[in-house]
Amino acid sequence: MPVSRDVVITGMGVISPIGLNIFELATNLETNTSGIRLWHSLLLEKKMPVGFIDRDFSKEFTKLELPYLDRCSQLAMLAAREATQDAGLEQFAQYGQRAGLYFGSVAGGVVTEHDWVRQFYVDGKQTSRPYTMMACMLNAAPGQLSIRHQILGPVMTHSSACTSSGAAIGDARRAIRDGYLDVALVGGSESALAPAFMAAWGGLRALAEVDPVDVARSSKPFSKNRTGLVLSEGAVFFVLESRENAIRRGAKAYCCLSGYGIASDGYHIGSPASGGQVAAMRAALSDANLAPADIGYLNAHATATGGGDPIEVRSINDVFDRVPVSSTKGIHGHLLGAASAIELAVAITAINRSFLPATAHLDEIDPACELNHVANMPIMGHVVKNALSLSAGFGGTNVALIVSTEDEATRKAL
Repeated sequence: MPVSRDVVITGMGVISPIGLNIFELATNLETNTSGIRLWHSLLLEKKMPVGFIDRDFSKEFTKLELPYLDRCSQLAMLAAREATQDAGLEQFAQYGQRAGLYFGSVAGGVVTEHDWVRQFYVDGKQTSRPYTMMACMLNAAPGQLSIRHQILGPVMTHSSACTSSGAAIGDARRAIRDGYLDVALVGGSESALAPAFMAAWGGLRALAEVDPVDVARSSKPFSKNRTGLVLSEGAVFFVLESRENAIRRGAKAYCCLSGYGIASDGYHIGSPASGGQVAAMRAALSDANLAPADIGYLNAHATATGGGDPIEVRSINDVFDRVPVSSTKGIHGHLLGAASAIELAVAITAINRSFLPATAHLDEIDPACELNHVANMPIMGHVVKNALSLSAGFGGTNVALIVSTEDEATRKAL
C-alpha cells in the first residue's frame, strides 16, 4: 500500500537582509522595514541597490574551516544551525539513511570562483590553492552541512534558477510523505554579490535603478514605477519531518507543509509563460486537497520586472478569485536560489502570526497588474489558515508550496 504521511516544519533558520533570525524577519515583515541598501564595487561604474547583509561571519568558524567556506556556505551553515537548534535536532546520525538534506542555489561559491579567475588572468597564477575547488562547487554548502550534522541519507543539490530552494523543499516533502525519509534539513543559500556576476545580470537590463529618493524603495513589485529587480544574499533553512516522527520526539510544529506543485513552461529560457505557473499552483492545491478559495494569502514571485509581473498576475487570476496577494521582494529583494525558501518563511510567518504581509512601495499599481493587493502596509489580525508561495525561474521551472496551520495544541508559536 502506498504511504502518505503529513509533513510538518519543526525548525526554521534565517540569515537575510531583513533579519538574522526568524524572529527578526517576522518583526521586519510586520513593520515592512526594508533591508535594501546601496552597494558599490570599484570595478563597476554604477552603484546598485542590493539586499546586502552588512556583517562578516568569518569569526563563527575555525581557521581550519574557513578556507573551504565561501560566503554562500557560511550563510547556509549559520541558517541551518539555527533551524536544527530550533527543532531540537542538531545531529541526524541516529536516523541513518532515513535523514536527508535538500539544498538549492544558483551560484554557489561564485565569489571564490571569481577570485581565482582574477588570480589566474591578472596575477598570472598557474595553480589555485588546494581548497579553492571545494569552496566554489555548487554542492559545497550541503556537503559541509551533511558532515557537520551527520546527515547520512540523500544529500541533493537543486539548481533551477529562482525555484532552486522551492524544488529542494518540495522534493524533500515528497520523500518524507512517501515513506523514504523520516526527517530532512532543507533550504537554500545565495551570496553572489561579485562584480562580474552583477555585471552579467546588468547585461539582462533587468536590474533596478537606485530610487532617487530612498535606495530602500528601489524594489517595487507590481508598481507602475518599477524599474527592475534587486539582487540579494541570504540563506533560509527548515527542518521537515513526518508528523509521526515529530510526535515521537515531542516536537511541536510551526505548520504543515501541505502541498507541492512543480511544472515547466517549455516556452523560453528567460521569459515566463502563464501555463506552467498555473499548472504548478493547481498541482499544489490538488496535493493539499484544497480548493482555490481555501487559500487565504498568496506570496507572489513578482520580481518587479516588466516581463514577469504581468504574466504572473494573469496566472494568479486564472486560478484564484480575489485572494490577498503580496510580493515581499520589495523589502528583502531577490535571493535567487534562496528566494523560494525565504518566501516560504514569509508564508509561515503569515499563518503563524495571523497577518497579511504587504508589497512595499506600491503607491501606484500597474494597470496590467490588477490583483487583490496587500499594498504598502501589512494587515494585522487577519487569520490565515492556508498560504501559498509561488516561484518562477529562468529556464521555465515553476514551484508552488502550500503551508497550513496546525492545531493549537501542537502548534509552535513564532
